[in-house]
Amino acid sequence: MPVQRKKAAPKRATRSRTKPASKTTKPVLLSGGNPQIAKADGDAPVQAFIAAMPSWKRDVGRRIDALVMRTVPHARKAVRWNSPFYGIDGRGWFLAFHVFTRAVKVTFFKGTSLLPMPPGGKSHEARWIDVHEDDLDEAQMTKWVKQAASIPGWGNA
Repeated sequence: MPVQRKKAAPKRATRSRTKPASKTTKPVLLSGGNPQIAKADGDAPVQAFIAAMPSWKRDVGRRIDALVMRTVPHARKAVRWNSPFYGIDGRGWFLAFHVFTRAVKVTFFKGTSLLPMPPGGKSHEARWIDVHEDDLDEAQMTKWVKQAASIPGWGNA
């Protein structure tokens, strides 16, 4: 006698329990308030990063971005490792900044070549400065940005 097989029940469509991210979803803030922004090239991801920076740090981010672009109008922008990067095509990245609890850290990748050398850091070449709510020295930062953009940077911009 032939064995009868049961018909399999039709599969039901299942709903996803997670909602897709919308374009209006705010970025997650990582430790210290640093926005989590996906790796991307151009001004738009940098502006999204700055817009997501918390409190007074957002103004510092806007000021640094404006200062870099005023000083080096042809600078290339990108977000890498949850930080805005600035560089020169074919010459590498010269500057990045990152949000911490008490400051915005501006890193010059070839900072040991700058005069005067930015005060932070003990790495082989990079140096940084912590910018607080009311102590961005735009004149000194402009000098450093000009110098940093004029020398070969780090990596491929």
